[in-house]
Amino acid sequence: MDFIRLDPSDTVVTATRALQVGVAIEDTQTRALIPSGHKIATRDMAKGDVIRKYAQVIGYAADAIAAGDHVHTHNVEFRATDQAYEFATNLRSVTPATGDTFMGYKRDNGQVGTRNYIAIVTSVNCSATAARMIAAHFTPDIMASYPNVDGVVAFVHGTGCGMADSGDGFEALQRVMWGYARHPNHAGVLMVGLGCEMNQIDWLLDAWGLKQGPLFHTMNIQAVAGLRRTVEMGIDKVTAMLPLANQATRTECPASELKVALQCGGSDAWSGITANPALGYATDLLVAQGGTGVLAETPEIYGAEHLLTARAVDEATGQNLIGLINWWEDYTQRNKGSMDNNPSPGNKVGGLTTILEKSLGAAAKGGTSPLTGVYKYADIVKARGFTFMDSPGYDPASVTGQIAGGCNLVCFTTGRGSAFGSKPAPTIKVATNTEMYGRMIEDMDVNAGAMLSDGVSLEDKGREIYELFLRVASGEMSKSEAQGLGDYEFVPWQIGAVM
Repeated sequence: MDFIRLDPSDTVVTATRALQVGVAIEDTQTRALIPSGHKIATRDMAKGDVIRKYAQVIGYAADAIAAGDHVHTHNVEFRATDQAYEFATNLRSVTPATGDTFMGYKRDNGQVGTRNYIAIVTSVNCSATAARMIAAHFTPDIMASYPNVDGVVAFVHGTGCGMADSGDGFEALQRVMWGYARHPNHAGVLMVGLGCEMNQIDWLLDAWGLKQGPLFHTMNIQAVAGLRRTVEMGIDKVTAMLPLANQATRTECPASELKVALQCGGSDAWSGITANPALGYATDLLVAQGGTGVLAETPEIYGAEHLLTARAVDEATGQNLIGLINWWEDYTQRNKGSMDNNPSPGNKVGGLTTILEKSLGAAAKGGTSPLTGVYKYADIVKARGFTFMDSPGYDPASVTGQIAGGCNLVCFTTGRGSAFGSKPAPTIKVATNTEMYGRMIEDMDVNAGAMLSDGVSLEDKGREIYELFLRVASGEMSKSEAQGLGDYEFVPWQIGAVM
């Protein structure tokens, strides 16, 4: 088959391979060279006519488009969405399933981890070098004495000062720090600050009720009297934690304790056809076990949010999602941007034309289960089932928020190929197409492209991804994890003015 039609009402189809001029497409033929994954008009459209894919609006004809034409950025116009929202009108019952387990780390506070790290968390960029020096001391030779500890990781960032001491930006950074300080994949935590920064560690301790103890320490460079002494003291503190952290062992835990961050990056036209729906099916399997899937990247559900509000368990939950969309429209307008700044250039090369098209494919990662909760960036996700977290579309910042929210596993779909990994929650990578999977096989854990190239069913591929959740959660290394990714992907979302 040279093309795929996704719905009878669509006005375009998608080329499954590069097509020359004159290839038969339903009742017409191609009038131009069509790259693989790109769209072909199946009927004549006048300027301003709606263009449909997935049975939804993805844009408008910028000029007259003839049947057989290549439909892409050169002849498609974006318009802001104007949706009529419905709430709780598309609620599919979740068939409860019990019995699936993984081997995880049960923490004293009732949480369950999939990894066992010691974290060094910085309050400000000024303490980043100290944190990295402390972590660098713990070489593989030293760590070999602590086989139950996955590593000592420095989580450093570029903010923490030159910011307001209240408001969206400050509160988001504090939530990130609290989330990492209490993440179930961390056996021990050392917080390192400078001392004079706006983002004071003591404020965080007071606000969130954090208490120092054998596996939770804080220190400031200015109080300790300099970088060298801070590094030495930090090494001593982590060294004392290691025997305690090493006492943790994996035990059998229910799959309901998995909280999976649902991500996509470097997307292409196949993302919404193969990998994202397959991940959505895996998410439904997890939700049936009582587990949690956390979709994010608010700009990348723009134009598809009405599909999610219809799945909201109640109107209040749906309105929370709409509130996020309204905030982003105002945010981009204030910053003289556009919601259609996304897709990226790479997305467009892969066949995605507008943010509306990209969003409809991205939302498929959430499966079909009811939407049970909507959360601020880096807020602790407490609801089970399918949930949503506000975040930018920038993958490192988005995943940082999801991990801070408690996600102990990440699943990341990609069509162009993304070299992304994360700590302390490991990332599973799902390729949308077989060609890229073969080219980047060292980076990709699952080939969802086999749904097209080999006729693998959505159900089989979704179950393959779900079963990989359980294995990676039990300690099997994902490919990004095996390559050492995750030390530089901690990127708290910086909101507001830098002062």
